[in-house]
Amino acid sequence: MAAGAELSPSEYIQHHLTFFSHPVGEGAFWSVNVDTIVTSLVLGVVGIGFLWWVVRGATSGVPDKRQAFVELLIEFVDEQAKGVFHHGDRSKFIAPAALTVFVWVVLMNAMDFLPIDWIAGALKLAGFDEWRPVPTADVNTTFALSISVLVLSIYFAIAVKGLGGWIRELFCSPFGAHPLLWPANLLFNVVEYVSKTLSHSLRLFGNIYAGEILFFLLWLWAATGIVGTFFGFLLGLGWAIFHILIVLLQAYIFMMLTIVYISMAHEHH
Repeated sequence: MAAGAELSPSEYIQHHLTFFSHPVGEGAFWSVNVDTIVTSLVLGVVGIGFLWWVVRGATSGVPDKRQAFVELLIEFVDEQAKGVFHHGDRSKFIAPAALTVFVWVVLMNAMDFLPIDWIAGALKLAGFDEWRPVPTADVNTTFALSISVLVLSIYFAIAVKGLGGWIRELFCSPFGAHPLLWPANLLFNVVEYVSKTLSHSLRLFGNIYAGEILFFLLWLWAATGIVGTFFGFLLGLGWAIFHILIVLLQAYIFMMLTIVYISMAHEHH
């Protein structure tokens, strides 16, 4: 579907912001965004599969370009983990998890660079009228990732401190162990857990969603005539170059916060 050829600008944007959803259960109170799940899984397999393929064929001699790129990526992530995580062997879990998060989020963010009408046209031929190709522009994706980090933080906190130690920390930190302070301590810690999860999720979602909307608007402008095509292409190219920074920066921030939150879970208060 060409931009603006059949739909008004608002209808065009609304169409491309509609998920391919499947209702779950009677009454359709719950639904699954099939496009988000399928795209996320495919990109995860592609990203991890690429790393596995390169590492499997790695040699001790002079590396080729693929191996050199992967080695630089692994070294970069390992250095970031080394600077934050000081609670044991980072190679056992934290560095591989950080690498997985970074690569996966970069690939999901980078789907924003694909022209939406080309994707929509190809999928329409396959029978899918609605399909959102950017998983991180779906708040469900970013919340799922941030909640996973929350669960890992709680798991490591219990593993390091014991269940009793973790519960004691919830009720006795940071204001003190007096019973009258237990409610305030518990409220403070619950708010901290919730706020970290919300900010972790919404920062990534907000930046990628805003970028997606801007690409829609520029794509619409490019369909308004020769002048619109010229300025739409020029501004779209400029935004795409700037968006590369956003894609990488948001993946980096999400990865670093993942390391920080898990590292904090190992600390005693």
